[in-house]
Order: sequence, then structure tokens, then C-alpha cells
Amino acid sequence: MPRPLWILLAAAGCLPAQVHFAKDLISVDVDGKPFTVFHYGAESGKPYLAPLRSASGKIVTRRFPMEVAAGDSTDHLHHTGLWFSYDDVNGVKFWENDPSYKHPNMGRIVVRNADYKDGDKSGTLAATMEWRDPNGKVLIVESRNMIFHSGPALRIVDFEITLTAAEDLTFGDSKEGAFAVRLAETLTEKKGGKMVNADGRSTMAQVWGKRSDWVDCSGEVEGEKLGVAIFDNPQNPRHPTYWHARDYGLFALDPFGAHAFDATQPESHWQLAKGKQLVFRWRVVIHPGDAESGHVAELYKDYVK
Repeated sequence: MPRPLWILLAAAGCLPAQVHFAKDLISVDVDGKPFTVFHYGAESGKPYLAPLRSASGKIVTRRFPMEVAAGDSTDHLHHTGLWFSYDDVNGVKFWENDPSYKHPNMGRIVVRNADYKDGDKSGTLAATMEWRDPNGKVLIVESRNMIFHSGPALRIVDFEITLTAAEDLTFGDSKEGAFAVRLAETLTEKKGGKMVNADGRSTMAQVWGKRSDWVDCSGEVEGEKLGVAIFDNPQNPRHPTYWHARDYGLFALDPFGAHAFDATQPESHWQLAKGKQLVFRWRVVIHPGDAESGHVAELYKDYVK
């Protein structure tokens, strides 16, 4: 019987990390409380984190399709917690790639290995994965560091993602991507939640397809006002990124698309030669309150320092 893999991350001076291993998943506790689980993705076509919790323990991601929960929508089987993928890499689909789909040219993102390293005030889960075409040919080798930070009121995860081209690559121009969270129903605009970006624009009509440093989505979860923010790092290629944020709960940024979001822009066919790399850095912050009361603008300033 495989043992569950638990990683307990604590602030300096608190509990030491404790690590246990299991097949195809890694569970992460922060300050002694459950935070998230890293799924290797054998059942979904890609790895993902789900669920994500606030510091108070409230789940801020949709539970479906990992589980069936009352009140959850059941659309988009490929929207699994928090994930990173893209729908057009040399014509191969890594976004809409749930194994139950019958799309042609569906690829899979397969975790090759994962390791954990403890730090003074954070813990890092490092994973290496392969983006494979339908024939199993590796197109991309992805190295991903997920750095978990704790705090009395915040949960913060930094992502450092390096994509190495195993073949000459072309990323097509698509809105279907790329770094994404599927939000809990009560955080969605359709269910009374609020979406706002760094430029003060609000609602999907003003945020979708716009470029901005960050976007925040907030609402009430089990009686508590909570928000989820995603920060785009100024060092990223094509910063500030376009946002593929929908009123029904898809909350995503997309550095690869251009014309798909803005018809005045030429189509992007981002090419990456074999052996070359792309590096992206993003931060996810789960906070109390909305963007204003949660001081998201100030948190972003701290991040870019």
C-alpha cells in the first residue's frame, strides 16, 4: 500500500517539514493545515494543484471534476484546480486534453520526477515534466518550481517555470491558455463575485483580453470574504500579459496569444528553436477581503521588488 506524500511547510521556528510518499500525488500542508495537493495528472492529461485553500481553510477552487459537490458547475472537464498548459504547440492540444475528449492531436503533460526542498521561511516543490504529442514524442521539457509561503492571513505560491524546446516549436495564437485557476462558484462574477485588474478595470467585459500586471477575483466563501490574485512578473516575456478571465470562473493569463484577444494585433506565431528556453514567473495570492481591502496593489509592489 503506497503511503500518502505529505509536505508540512511551516514558518521559521515552527514545525519541521515531514515528508511521506504516495503514488501520483503530493499533499502540501502549510502551518500544519491542509493547503493543496499536487496531482501528477495521470487521470487528467496534465498535472495540477487542487484544491487550494485560504489561510482559514476555505476552498477557493471548484471541486469538480476531481469530486462532485453540491452547487458546482460541471462544464469543462479540463478545468482542474490550478494548472499550466497551452492549446497549440506545433498543432498539438495541451489545454483541452481531458482523456475523455475525442479531439484530434491531443497531447499529454507527464511528470517525470518531483522533489521537495525545505527553506527557512518557505518550501519548494520542484517537478520535471514532458509535454508529449499523441505519439509520445516529447516536444517540451518543463522544469517547474512551486514555492509555498505561509502567513497568518495569506497563502502565497510562486511559480518559476522553464520550458526547454525538445524540437523546433511554434506556439500558435490562441485564447485557450495558459496559467489558470478554476474558481469556486461564489468567487465568480456570475455568482456575485468581483473581478478587477491592476488598472482599475472591473467585470469580465473590461478585464478579458486586456493586458495588465495582475487580476484579482473575490467573493464570499462559506461566509468569509476572500480573493485570489495572480501576478505577472515584469521579467516575463510579453509582460504585461493578456488575461483570459471569464465570468463563470475560468481565471487565466495567456502570454502566447495576441490576435485572439485583440483583433488589431497581428497573429502571434511564437517560435522557439530546439534547445532554447522560455522562463516564466507568476505568483498566486489567496487573501482575505477584496482587492482593495486585501491590499493587492501593495502586495504586487512587494512582489516585484
